[in-house]
Amino acid sequence: MRENRTKRMLKEGKTVIGTMVSDMRSPSIAQMLATSGFDFFILDTEHGPFSIETVQDMALAAKGAGINLFVRVPTRFGHHNLSRPLDAGAEGLLVPQVETAEEVRNIVRATRYFPLGKRGMALRRAPNDYARGNSRELAQSANNEVFIILQIESKVAIDNLDELISTEGIDAVLIGPNDLSQDLGVPGELSHPVVQEHIEKLAEKCNRINFPWGVHLESPSMLIPWIEKGMRFIMCSSDISMIVDTGSNLVKTLREKI
Repeated sequence: MRENRTKRMLKEGKTVIGTMVSDMRSPSIAQMLATSGFDFFILDTEHGPFSIETVQDMALAAKGAGINLFVRVPTRFGHHNLSRPLDAGAEGLLVPQVETAEEVRNIVRATRYFPLGKRGMALRRAPNDYARGNSRELAQSANNEVFIILQIESKVAIDNLDELISTEGIDAVLIGPNDLSQDLGVPGELSHPVVQEHIEKLAEKCNRINFPWGVHLESPSMLIPWIEKGMRFIMCSSDISMIVDTGSNLVKTLREKI
């Protein structure tokens, strides 16, 4: 398995920038995002229309483009729900709605080979260019390079955060602010004081041990205050927002002149 550049950069104390692909199924999006300068993108199989075949096509395109592909899986439950995107070539996972240490241990068990976990042995696959190799070495490489992100979307998860991020095999956490706002009783109000307070709480806990964290937000202006507070795992916008919002602005500007 190739070196996971995003994982290496975070270990070196650097900042990485990614976005969400929620609807565009053409693998060419991988090259477009790489050319734009993104370090990674996350393919959304929780809410998006993607099959496992699309995951593999995206993974092969991402490898050729030199950008990391991670997959947001539909749920935190189910061994094969977690391992199958990795077999198809995803270099990591974003696991939604995680709340407890037991859930985290199950995630690690499904996404790592022995001795860290019990991921099913499928080594002559896309992550290893279908090549034959030493099984122990390939498994060790996968254990080293796979990148696991916990999506934090509830008060319970933030309360339990110290326990969640202390588990070996977890690499970053990402707040889903919309679901967090809903859990806190103010759905969609991302600037509400109670939402901001809980994001601050997560940031403080992660910064204390230099653990990578992020918040998925729509614009640089929304992200900059959190970057100034130590955020290094940056998730900005999505394919839908970039296409529709940019297109809307172009059309509005032109229509004002005709």
